[in-house]
Amino acid sequence: MVESLQPRRFGAGQQSVKPAHSGRRLSMAFEFATASHGRSALFLVLACLVLFLPGFFTIPPIDRDEVRFAQATKQMVETGDFVDIRFQDDVRYKKPVGIYWLQAATLKTASALGLPRAQVRIWVYRVPSLLGAIGAVLLTYWTALAFVTRRGAALAALMMASCVLLGVEARLAKTDAVLLFTVTAAMGAMARVYLSWQHGEDPAHPPWGPPAVFWTALAIGILIKGPLILMFVGLAIALLAFLDKSAAWFLRLRPVWGLTWMLVLVLPWFVMIFLRAGETFFADSVGGDMLSKLGAQESHGAPPGVYLLLFWITFWPGAPLAGMAAPAVWRARREPGAQFLLAWLIPSWIVFEAVLTKLPHYVLPLYPAIAILTAGALERRVLSRSWLVRGAAWWFVVPAFGAVIVIVGAIKLIHQPVFPAWPFFAVAMVFGLIAWWLFEDSRAERSLLNAVIAAALMAVGTYGVVLPRLTTLFPSQEIARALRNVTCVGPKAAAAGFHEPSLVFMTDTSTLLTDGSGAADFLGQGTCRFALVEQRSERAFIQRAEAIGLRYNAPVRVEGYNISQGKAVSIAIFRSEGTE
Repeated sequence: MVESLQPRRFGAGQQSVKPAHSGRRLSMAFEFATASHGRSALFLVLACLVLFLPGFFTIPPIDRDEVRFAQATKQMVETGDFVDIRFQDDVRYKKPVGIYWLQAATLKTASALGLPRAQVRIWVYRVPSLLGAIGAVLLTYWTALAFVTRRGAALAALMMASCVLLGVEARLAKTDAVLLFTVTAAMGAMARVYLSWQHGEDPAHPPWGPPAVFWTALAIGILIKGPLILMFVGLAIALLAFLDKSAAWFLRLRPVWGLTWMLVLVLPWFVMIFLRAGETFFADSVGGDMLSKLGAQESHGAPPGVYLLLFWITFWPGAPLAGMAAPAVWRARREPGAQFLLAWLIPSWIVFEAVLTKLPHYVLPLYPAIAILTAGALERRVLSRSWLVRGAAWWFVVPAFGAVIVIVGAIKLIHQPVFPAWPFFAVAMVFGLIAWWLFEDSRAERSLLNAVIAAALMAVGTYGVVLPRLTTLFPSQEIARALRNVTCVGPKAAAAGFHEPSLVFMTDTSTLLTDGSGAADFLGQGTCRFALVEQRSERAFIQRAEAIGLRYNAPVRVEGYNISQGKAVSIAIFRSEGTE
């Protein structure tokens, strides 16, 4: 439904109203920014840049998943093989090739533009995630226009842009921000077809636009993260068909032509990887990655209910309003708009809660539905007036506790109070406090806008100021810097005890991952060689060095903290004799 229509939304039955005191500067600025679709899109893009760019260029590579993606892409470009996916000599078949192609395109573009050492700059590999996150915010706006007014759609998109979880994923060279983009596109297109059918519209020539978006988004989503996107879409279709006792509307998505188009986009690479690797890819990606998540994969097991608990942090600052909107949304669950959004949300959420393996980003593709439902309740002024209103304090609590945790963590790790971040945290707490104090049903929009500003300030302080200074969390960066400062040509390295992917990415693809004894043998094979030996492997290194009569220079030591294993590390850099 578009703005010209005025159906009942979320049980309200009222006309859209502006918040009280809308003449205040913040509301006036927002009203100006959303006066047209063009302005709204520009405003949302600018908001995304403010929220996503702090730390984007300066946070070092983060182990392990981000660097595994980046290193596999780096090897694709180095070898010119854009079919196979490898980390050093090992195959990496957990995910399809889509994200690697996107990252490779940005890497080759950066190199063509003359960016020095583009292949080891992690932000180059993060660009697809940044663009995917911005695109997902814009698509949330586009999708929301089928349910709420333009102003409400902008609020829904702003909730997505400012939510903690998307802010994290926009800064990581992984699949999840791009997957969110494809899921939102597919569900937005499907919503328009479904609501048109619900309104009794029966055009003689149904438009091709929504089907084209829908099936293209499915194809890209499959290439990005396999069949997961089909779960979101399929469960929503199944629940809607059950509730309506009909799925006739699905025929308007032109499934025959659509499936053909999707297969044209998807099959070529799957055929090529099958010819290259046989059944190995499908065994690793479906059996080794997807089905293994039914158990507690990689020690990420957790009981049902964890996502609901995490939601109050990961969807902040929109989470308090979402809680207040929940009763009204449930009352309106059989209205077409709410029914569609709940079909998008509830079945997949139940699946994720039931599966033992739990990581926060799994539910990210469901957040646009929550944002739109919340915006609908907000603009219709049907937020709960019960004890849920106390949740408004959460706008202040999160920046207050978040600032304390970040500062205490910095003091513990680098023994510095990171004073430059304090003003940002202080002002964030002020805006969070204002959001809390202002809150009442007629001022909910203003409270949210103040909370979004608090989120932006927290992002600047945390991602832009504090994280890049936590050098002990990124020992691979210090090791790579030490190797770059040597005078010999073409240094080669072997690592013992510290085998994090970031080390391979930051040094060289040929870096040998071995044990202490192997590192000593490696060091004795020539000049301009370096053994990177973690303290727990030093004894084996020294014993083997003595046994083979190895002569080496006194080591330089890098102290750090391995965030993947949750323990401190001390890495000695041994040089072969005569190497400077």
